[in-house]
Amino acid sequence: MTSWQELRDEAQGCTRCGLYERATQTVFGEGPADAAIALVGEQPGDQEDKQGRPFTGPAGRVLDRALAEAGLSRDGMYLTNAVKHFKWTERGKRRIHQRPSGPEIRACGYWLTAELEIVRPELVVLLGAVAGQAMLGSGYRVGEHQGKAEEGSLGSWQGLVVGTIHPSAVLRGPDQESRDRAYAGLVSDLVLARETAARQ
Repeated sequence: MTSWQELRDEAQGCTRCGLYERATQTVFGEGPADAAIALVGEQPGDQEDKQGRPFTGPAGRVLDRALAEAGLSRDGMYLTNAVKHFKWTERGKRRIHQRPSGPEIRACGYWLTAELEIVRPELVVLLGAVAGQAMLGSGYRVGEHQGKAEEGSLGSWQGLVVGTIHPSAVLRGPDQESRDRAYAGLVSDLVLARETAARQ
């Protein structure tokens, strides 16, 4: 059986879709290979693409704060993204995130499936729509699954999934009230994930 390190090394040369051509590097998952909880985001952002680690940009800081409030430690969880390369468009001198397409999400499903089959977490937190679509199909909508613990599977992995927003949604809120509301929902969903995993 492939080890996590072997899988990570293999992913560095991934050409399964065209996103690798404009990305700096593959941003693979990180964390304990026997973690009880895995967090699956959408794709690397600008900072993650440069640093080669998931959740190191502004959304990562929101996530770290929400995890702490929910009584969870980032160090004890496995963090990854549904898509491993940064998809972007240029706006002035900035690289702006672009949503991955269905074929790109499916192409990268190879890596997410393999990660979950090695780590075998008891519970997966789906951060945003792309993560949900990668796990539960193209019809996934965050609003229909947010705040619920449901059965999920990918490849030979089976367990529970909890859907929530992506931390970047907090940053995109049009005003402070909406940002506070989105953040409170994220924390509440992470508390549900912690309590659900503790019962397994």
